[in-house]
Amino acid sequence: MDYQVDLDIFRGPLDLLLFLVKRNEVDICDIPIAKITGQFLEYLRVLEIIDVERAGDFLVMAATLMEIKSRMLLPRPEESTPADEDPRQELVRQLVEYKKFKDAAALLESQAEQQLARIPRHGEPAPTTDPAAVPVQAVELWDLVSAFGRLMRETLALEPKQIVVDETPLHLHMDAILGRLETEHRILFASLFTPPHTRGRLVGIFLGMLELMKQRRIVAEQAEPFTAIWISRVRADAECRPRSTLG
Repeated sequence: MDYQVDLDIFRGPLDLLLFLVKRNEVDICDIPIAKITGQFLEYLRVLEIIDVERAGDFLVMAATLMEIKSRMLLPRPEESTPADEDPRQELVRQLVEYKKFKDAAALLESQAEQQLARIPRHGEPAPTTDPAAVPVQAVELWDLVSAFGRLMRETLALEPKQIVVDETPLHLHMDAILGRLETEHRILFASLFTPPHTRGRLVGIFLGMLELMKQRRIVAEQAEPFTAIWISRVRADAECRPRSTLG
């Protein structure tokens, strides 16, 4: 078995671009192309390591961003107006349309969750924990990709430069993650990646984690952006809810 998972969880280059716009807190109609292009390329390098089947879509967007960046560096004719010559116009139009659909999908999902909350559920009460230790928000897919990229750079830099083939089936990585969560209940993201730190093993564990999240069997959370990411099991009642895609 290989390490391919359903790329629908990655959604596509517009989703990554919208995430970067939101994270940088910039106007969607006035994207700082140079800054966003550099960050987009960093994520693209991680996707290429994962060997995602449709990474070509992200390569096309990267080429588009670099073309826009180069066109913006060229001097404009004096008689032209900024609005007419702005090379970002078409990209902004696509991004605004994508945002409309994504916001609508998020609203429908929120309404579905509210409807489910009206149905009483019976079962074992959730274990009480220290409120200060409870995460306050879910982690977005691209936050996980960024964290995985940092982990790859840090761990592979310490490993011997040799090629090691890891043919472990994806379901074994998934079983190992669930097994640890049965006893530890809550694990730091980086702690999931136990030695040996070979590229194949790191990718396998990461994709196993993404597949479990897609199946709503585990969840990734953090207290606030750029803080530690925690992985935990989803309660049995939550697993019965409609499944939503990552991102």
